[in-house]
Amino acid sequence: MQCEEKLEVFENGFKDEKFNVEVRVFGGDGRKILLALIYEMYSPEYGSDYVYPFECAKEFWGIYMDPSEIKGEEVNLKPIKFMTSQVRQKIESMAEELNVNVDIENAEVYKTKEGYLVVGKNFILDPKGRLFVFNKPSLAKQLLKYIWKW
Repeated sequence: MQCEEKLEVFENGFKDEKFNVEVRVFGGDGRKILLALIYEMYSPEYGSDYVYPFECAKEFWGIYMDPSEIKGEEVNLKPIKFMTSQVRQKIESMAEELNVNVDIENAEVYKTKEGYLVVGKNFILDPKGRLFVFNKPSLAKQLLKYIWKW
């Protein structure tokens, strides 16, 4: 669905040509996180009262979300010191369940209460089994602010 001249929203992600951003989610529902990202991108242009692309995406996805809910959390993560074969197998099995290949060798791996969080150059595999694939490495930091919330 076209939500803005350059923003296209689809079932598991969105593509925005204005900001040259594309994000897709596999393996679970990450649409609230995507909504927060859309709101963050467009609120400077639209103001905080009514952000049309955010409202359009909410309607398309059938999600109720108030802009006041969009408050990111800064999380202090410490990467694991070294990758054991057990950790590698656990992460690889998470990726296999999603039927995707991820570059674990060049990714940061974090141990959390929920499980392992893997952050690569263009993906995040979270402990809930969701895979966020994006085209800009800077999006990882933005997405991480909301992963624990939803």
